[in-house]
Amino acid sequence: MKGTLPRIWFFDMEGTLLKKEYSLDNGKVAPSAWTVLAKKLGEDCYVEEEQTKDKWLNGEYKGYLDWMADTVKIHKKYGLSKKLVDELTDDATLHNGAIELFKWLKLNNVITVLITGGFKALADKVQRSLRIDHAFSGCEYFYNESGLVDFANLLPSDNHGKASFMRQVIEEHGVSSKDCVFVGDGMNDIFLAREVGISIAFNAQPQLKKESTYQINQNQGEENLLSIISLFEC
Repeated sequence: MKGTLPRIWFFDMEGTLLKKEYSLDNGKVAPSAWTVLAKKLGEDCYVEEEQTKDKWLNGEYKGYLDWMADTVKIHKKYGLSKKLVDELTDDATLHNGAIELFKWLKLNNVITVLITGGFKALADKVQRSLRIDHAFSGCEYFYNESGLVDFANLLPSDNHGKASFMRQVIEEHGVSSKDCVFVGDGMNDIFLAREVGISIAFNAQPQLKKESTYQINQNQGEENLLSIISLFEC
């Protein structure tokens, strides 16, 4: 595909720009920092967090905000601290090729957008590292004097919400959704993938692969975002 690149590129974060925790991928939903934190808080916390996934998949929540609120309660119950969130953020690693991909996009005057249902601390790190133009994240934690989670700001920026935030961005920029690209890896990305002109399933769950324009399938440990560029320069 040669010529001018689509004007706006939307990205998922965990598993797409950041390396995923494959050991936590049980096929329910794409593995994320929510589950990583629960695992760090102990087996009982992890089991309760897994139960929220089952409730979500069974349609027992009114929406994504309810699911997040339930998970926040669990995190607070087991004593989630700023120290643990900071450790998780520090350990997060970009996929190979991420920096080079975003430099290439900037050289081509592309507007870049991150939309994730994950933590703002992680999204802030990724946005700064890659100089992403806009970033939307699902959960920002606030802490008490002891460094424990006290409160959370929640935004519906996952599943159907990803598409909603996308529509706001393209309206602001006066760009058609058909002049946009989305890159993601989870079944929660389907709703956004369906609305853009080009969607790329990056080492993705089967549900997203079925909905995407292109699939990139790489071996575990060999993931490299530079492969996306070859789709547009061939």
